[in-house]
Amino acid sequence: MPQQKQSLLDVRVQRDVRVPMRDGVSLSADLYLPETEQQVPAIVVRSPYGRAGEYIYNMAPYFAARGYGFVSMDVRGRGDSDGEFIPYFNEGADGYDSIEWAAAQPWCDGAVGTMGASYLARVQWLAALTQPPHLKAMISTVTPSDPFVETPTGVPGPQHLCWLYMTSGRMMQDVDVIDWEEVYWHLPLLTMDEKTGKSLPRWREEVKHSRLDDWWRGIAYQERFHELDLPVLHISGWYDDEQVGTPLNYIGMNTRARTEFGRKHQKLVMGPWPHQVNRSTRLGELDFGPQSLIDLNGLSLRWFDQWLKGEENGVAEEPPVSIFVMGENRWRQEQEWPLRRTRWTPFYLRSGGRANSRFGDGWLSTEAPGEEPSDRYSYDPANPVPFITDPTSSQIGGPDDYSAVERRDDVLVYSTEPLEEALEVTGPIRVRLFASSSARDTDFMVKFLDVWPNGFAQRLTDGMVRGRFRKGMDRPELLEPGKVYEYDIDCWNISHQFQKGHRIRVEVASSAFPKYDRNLNTGAELGQGTEMVVAEQTVFHDREHPSAIILPVIPRE
Repeated sequence: MPQQKQSLLDVRVQRDVRVPMRDGVSLSADLYLPETEQQVPAIVVRSPYGRAGEYIYNMAPYFAARGYGFVSMDVRGRGDSDGEFIPYFNEGADGYDSIEWAAAQPWCDGAVGTMGASYLARVQWLAALTQPPHLKAMISTVTPSDPFVETPTGVPGPQHLCWLYMTSGRMMQDVDVIDWEEVYWHLPLLTMDEKTGKSLPRWREEVKHSRLDDWWRGIAYQERFHELDLPVLHISGWYDDEQVGTPLNYIGMNTRARTEFGRKHQKLVMGPWPHQVNRSTRLGELDFGPQSLIDLNGLSLRWFDQWLKGEENGVAEEPPVSIFVMGENRWRQEQEWPLRRTRWTPFYLRSGGRANSRFGDGWLSTEAPGEEPSDRYSYDPANPVPFITDPTSSQIGGPDDYSAVERRDDVLVYSTEPLEEALEVTGPIRVRLFASSSARDTDFMVKFLDVWPNGFAQRLTDGMVRGRFRKGMDRPELLEPGKVYEYDIDCWNISHQFQKGHRIRVEVASSAFPKYDRNLNTGAELGQGTEMVVAEQTVFHDREHPSAIILPVIPRE
């Protein structure tokens, strides 16, 4: 990164500054201001996690010392801010008022940018949609998607309850006092909050809204990129448990922003990181090397220098996409996402009718099947396939080893032969699955893995479909038992080079617990029941039903 032109300035801090909202509620903010007589741009960060935590201390003095007024604010109902915390529902209007308040301060020159990660990222989009006139640029990191994009089940994932518990008071609640693994087994889903010892009305309200309706659309943003016209720096990691939102947002703004200016000035950075981006070279058992960490503050500073200060520092002319290719473990710059040179290659599910477990006869082939027997397994909600994860909501899953899980007969396993040369897969991953069930409603989960020569089965990505939502989250329709349906399963995105001697693997199952709630297979109203039914599942892969994972293969340079 080039050296910054401006000299470092002393920083003064003003704490618990009251910021009035349009309805009379006041929010609490800390100001980090440079010691200068000149007016400066403002950076606004709005958080439910405390306006003075480690995340803020790592950023606020950095930007203030380089000529920005940094506003760190508790969102409504959290910390020292007044009002009631209702996740996301007040953030559009409050974001507008906060941005315009900052722009009107005597120390501000009228240019405002926003930044933040996770909840702090999504609230930027909700605020931007209200069209605050002084908002000039955003930095959106590990951004949650619209409702049911990450969890297309009609109900919140069990680990979302952990997040609601953590944010259920004005200050952060200690989640380590709860046995979350025991909590997640509770049925019905609607009253799972009882197992925490604390009533969480928000949990029950979300469970009751078990389809994409007007209640959810009030906090959606990903269908409205055509209303926006802002330069946005989009940042996430391949193992971010909310990863799917960031590439979708980049594509949405890059193709649908209101003007050519907005479409042109988007930048995407995807590293080998979890939800806590750019913190460590290691993730689980893997070490991606020192090159996997970047000067993220420096990149963010250059972004704001360009769009808030008007400095022509070259950031607008650089390639808009920076990706870390795992396996090869190097950064690469690209001109678009997905890559135009992609060869979309179907790898077909094949077997002799016994693909159950990694000891079965399933394989993957680029040759389409002819007449071929189907695979069968029983899905029992009382004994779901585990998804490997820590129990809290801080990070759901990683590059974990699924070789032990693959010993189960209710997991179908399809693998290639060891690769004769390295193969790069970079882009969105989708699965076309033909399947039937004995149940009126059930789930199908797909996992995409890299199997090392020593047997380590590294999870790369995964996805799922709930049968009743196969036509969309706003159009639930139960299954006809025994009927074959074609399912389109989004397995998110990856950039990974399979090394010579490794194998590509796909798992198919009907549960991934506790990442997703257990489908009880009854077809009853979601979240309400305790009765379970064992579902007999059949996966087809023949000439008429060519089940396949479609991989974005990148030709070798």
